[in-house]
Amino acid sequence: MENTLLSFIIFFPLVAMLLLWLIPARQRSLLLWSALGLSVVEFVVSLQLLTRFPAGVDHNFRFVEHYDWIPNLGISYHLGVDGISLFLVLLTTFLLPICILAGWDSIKEKVRGYLMMFFLLEAGIVGNFLALDLVLFYLFWELMLIPMYFLIGLWGGKNRIYAAVKFFIYTMVGSLLMLVAILYVYWHTVDPATGKNTFDLLIAWEQFKALPAIQYWLFGAFGLAFAIKVPLFPLHTWLPDAHVEAPTAGSVILAGVLLKMGTYGFLRFSLPLFPEATVKLAPVLLVLAVIGVVYGALVSIIQKDMKKLVAYSSVSHLGFVVLGIFILNPIALTGSLIQMISHGLSTGALFLAVGVIYERTHTREIAAMGGLARVMPIYAVILMVVMLSSVGLPGLNGFVGEFLILLGTFQVMPWVAVFAALGVIFAAVYLLWMYQRVMFGPVTNPENEKLLDMNGREVAMFMPLLLFIVWIGVYPGPFLSRMEGALIHLLAMVQIF
Repeated sequence: MENTLLSFIIFFPLVAMLLLWLIPARQRSLLLWSALGLSVVEFVVSLQLLTRFPAGVDHNFRFVEHYDWIPNLGISYHLGVDGISLFLVLLTTFLLPICILAGWDSIKEKVRGYLMMFFLLEAGIVGNFLALDLVLFYLFWELMLIPMYFLIGLWGGKNRIYAAVKFFIYTMVGSLLMLVAILYVYWHTVDPATGKNTFDLLIAWEQFKALPAIQYWLFGAFGLAFAIKVPLFPLHTWLPDAHVEAPTAGSVILAGVLLKMGTYGFLRFSLPLFPEATVKLAPVLLVLAVIGVVYGALVSIIQKDMKKLVAYSSVSHLGFVVLGIFILNPIALTGSLIQMISHGLSTGALFLAVGVIYERTHTREIAAMGGLARVMPIYAVILMVVMLSSVGLPGLNGFVGEFLILLGTFQVMPWVAVFAALGVIFAAVYLLWMYQRVMFGPVTNPENEKLLDMNGREVAMFMPLLLFIVWIGVYPGPFLSRMEGALIHLLAMVQIF
């Protein structure tokens, strides 16, 4: 099993799709329970990855699978997991059962197709995080587009077609330029064992060399694809539309892991392949990151729609992640990776919370709510914890990543850290203000007095998220120690050119 564990994690969701397809579409309950069970099996199996990741500075890939696929073209089936990809894979498999629970009552039509799209999406995302061949990575990158397009376009809101097409076009444009850059890397990377060109990423790390002028263009081609996915200011405009129109579970998986494919791409490809361009262009990325941090927070303050507020908060929080990557400091880089995980947990939980209230009131307008704490006390407590984790309250997960990023940034560029810290202050403004108006503001709709508090299924969705929100905030050591070796090795590759 160990030699095929990564393949199992990638392809089991495709088997799950087939099993769901065999269940009659009218058997809604059976479909939901089957999907939930299959997603839990996937998560439990993926936990085996932790068994071979002791704390320390080892940067080697584990559970490696490497087979010739199309040897004449230098394409291989090459998979591996290290400290950078480990928790992103686990976050993906962890969120899928929660996403299925999120749509339990709200998805009434085409339930089988809806569930199948989530499993296809999981296969594409996990494949992205595990692929160590450039062609294999690109195939999984493109595969992810299909299910997300349909999740938004078929099960989204009234403007779902516009949002789905915009998401697809943005991502596709960046992908095509990345493909051109991949081909250039291929033609200038030779496998020393065969003497032939290869798409193998690990060989490219060692063998690929390009003049600085060429590196800048290649970095830009890869970087554009990744910046769109993050999304980094000013390429962020597709995100609020996609989030607002997507079903609740779609927003959870989009915020939780899809956006991390962009920041992961910077770490796995842009930095080690183009180290000189990384160092020279880092100031540009830092400026865009800080603008994104402040801009996303300021725009969140003026939002009237709860879901759009959370969507713009992602622009701000992921600006912190990009800042931590391109400040090229080990402390900030570690904070950046832990912030990816924390954002997936906190913002995913915020979208779930918005979905809970939307199912009851059929509105996301903050002005249409008020006084909900009295009639929904359990919801009020859970939303408070999730909101404070996103603010960055010490003792919760959001604080760890932001603190490390700002600490590492301050060591290198103090003024950049000062400006970025404004995002933390503004986050407290828009989230606390939103919470105050929704939970304790005046009751604007008498119907809100009749709302029911969260049921057992809804509480069950949040409990695992709250567990890790507190765990990472109180005791982040087990997470940070398993990232350390891979991140130190990455930084060494960037600084030696």
